Amino acid sequence: MSRSLNKVQLIGNLGRDPEVRSTANGSKVATLSVATSRRWKSQAGEDQEKTEWHRVILWNNRGSGLADVAERYLKKGDRIYVEGRIEYRTWEDKDGNTRYSTEIVGREMMMLSGQSGGADMEPVGASVGEAPSAKSDPQSFGDFPEALDEEDDDLPF
Repeated sequence: MSRSLNKVQLIGNLGRDPEVRSTANGSKVATLSVATSRRWKSQAGEDQEKTEWHRVILWNNRGSGLADVAERYLKKGDRIYVEGRIEYRTWEDKDGNTRYSTEIVGREMMMLSGQSGGADMEPVGASVGEAPSAKSDPQSFGDFPEALDEEDDDLPF
């Protein structure tokens, strides 16, 4: 049996407030701009950092309400966890130019900044089927920043 997997997991910060709109059929969709950064030391021992920007799409579908959660609770600077799939789109703009877009279509989302605006890093669950105010484990990635460092990876592969 041949199977494939298209799964993306991101932990990052919002670069701006969510953009929320409704489609022609009444579905709500939120677009997020999420920044992830990685740090490393160059061969000369200098600290280096690179930030990547990700376009994340959250829909209200199949009972998830993720777009509603984003609209109500998220704002610029908030730290979030998003899990979903990557999609590539191609279209022609009004001038006939071919345009390309890479998006993460979110299936689950967790707010890591808490309700107070980012200082306490207490996760607030907002994944599919979970109430936005439900508290999860009080420990978060903020308590263990080394868990996110790629440079400390000692795996043999």
